[in-house]
Amino acid sequence: MIVKPLDRIPLLYHTRVREYDPEAVTRISAREEPPETAGLRKSDVDAIWSSVVTYYKRGLNPAMQLCIRRGGHVILDRSIGHRVGNAPTDPPDAEPEIATPDTLFNFFSGSKAITAMLVHLLHEQGLIHIDEPVATFIPEFGRHRKHRITVKDVLSHHAGIPAAPTESINLDYLADSDRLLEAICDLRPVHRPGMHPAYHALTGGFIFGEIIKRVTGADIRAYITKYVREPLGFQHLNYGVAPEDLGKVAMNAFTGPEPVWPAHDLLMRALGKPMRELVDISNDPRFLTGIVPAGNIIATANEVSRFFEILLNMGTLDGVQIFKARTVASAVRPVVRGKIDRMLFLPVPYSAGFMLSGKHIGFYGPHTPEAYGHLGFTNVLGWADPERDLSACFMTSGKPFITAELLVWMNVMRTIAVRIPRDMRSAA
Repeated sequence: MIVKPLDRIPLLYHTRVREYDPEAVTRISAREEPPETAGLRKSDVDAIWSSVVTYYKRGLNPAMQLCIRRGGHVILDRSIGHRVGNAPTDPPDAEPEIATPDTLFNFFSGSKAITAMLVHLLHEQGLIHIDEPVATFIPEFGRHRKHRITVKDVLSHHAGIPAAPTESINLDYLADSDRLLEAICDLRPVHRPGMHPAYHALTGGFIFGEIIKRVTGADIRAYITKYVREPLGFQHLNYGVAPEDLGKVAMNAFTGPEPVWPAHDLLMRALGKPMRELVDISNDPRFLTGIVPAGNIIATANEVSRFFEILLNMGTLDGVQIFKARTVASAVRPVVRGKIDRMLFLPVPYSAGFMLSGKHIGFYGPHTPEAYGHLGFTNVLGWADPERDLSACFMTSGKPFITAELLVWMNVMRTIAVRIPRDMRSAA
């Protein structure tokens, strides 16, 4: 057995998946176009994919997908690993099924970006105003001093109700929208609305789902289907999947070291469950077929990249206008920069719905000051970078929490940012 250097440190002992030859478990979509169509070289795409393979070799992910569009061209659309059968808990004689670029993944908290755009669409349609109190649309939400919390406060994680109520992570209650709503309305703010950023892992999504239901008369699935999925022909990209599609979804696996303090406490504060239990919940058919607006958009990396392409083009794709340009501009405009998030203990810049990049470095690689997107549990990412005319999504089914390999994951986005030059649009 080969001992990897990082494994010599006891804290970093990992739960890993079995290793396979990367080439044998890589699949390339027929949707890929020659990199030259987007002003790139084959060596650029090769370098980006090599960074993904390097991360795969660390043994933390049963499967991964990466899709990148540049200038509207799909320059990379690939998968590596297995949809099912190679989790650390699988028996040695399990028969793994190779993932493909059409395998479905859970976008987890990346779903917040898509849900946020639906809320902004309500604003565009004149059904709500994001500066109005949530209680305007859900009167019972106003109790316990929450009457001044605005829709925008919730979008930007400033509402002061970051901790998820236990009902929101109980699968027995997932289909009971009245019980969930009552639990959300019964929350008490931990600080004055609008004062401090504190990541709302689940609460905001259920609030937005209820607002959509009350002002349109339809649930969030029907709303996204009518205004996004059907106009652009998305095959999946929805909250959960139909029961008959469960066999198309990549199964998640807990990997890496067991979270200890303070990481364990952070998880318990934000989500109320330990890491292994959260991963088990994510694979449960009730979660996969339910509606969790803050955390269960299920799609391919290609579809999520295509959604961000809509935003990159200021609301229009393939000649179809989904959002007005001013709606997109409002959604990605910074609300807060330079403040420490009180749940994540990181300086996360937020807009009204998106995690923004820093001036020099951020989730989306170095020198991506205009990029916006969203991170999902624990290392999935979707984003757009206007300076590079780029929309991308990186899906993973391994669920480590905090590991030294985080640097290897970050290197994927670093390589993308380095290999794809800025200012493509201005040059055009």
